[in-house]
Amino acid sequence: QVQLVESGGGLVQPGGSLRLSCVASRSGFSFDVMGWYRQAPGKQRELVATKGRWGSPNYADSVKGRFTIVRDNPKDTVYLQMNSLKPEDTAVYYCNAKTNEDDFWGQGSQVTVSS
Repeated sequence: QVQLVESGGGLVQPGGSLRLSCVASRSGFSFDVMGWYRQAPGKQRELVATKGRWGSPNYADSVKGRFTIVRDNPKDTVYLQMNSLKPEDTAVYYCNAKTNEDDFWGQGSQVTVSS
């Protein structure tokens, strides 16, 4: 069983930047897809960004042009660079990794955008 360990959450001002990191506790899984989801208070969890092992990334319309997802395949690590943050980006962000057989989730990172 693998665990996804997240880091990088916190409080930032509107217009600021934050970088989330997610690394698997054990290597060698060759995840087909890694990505990030978020859940704001009172709302459903939604897709933020995903990326296959070699393919192009996929972004929610609300974050296109502001967020960038990056994978480091040998390290089973995925990052989310968040720029031009808005108050509506405030949420708990969850790392996700998928294989054909399994679907793994991080424990969540609180991101708060407020002045």
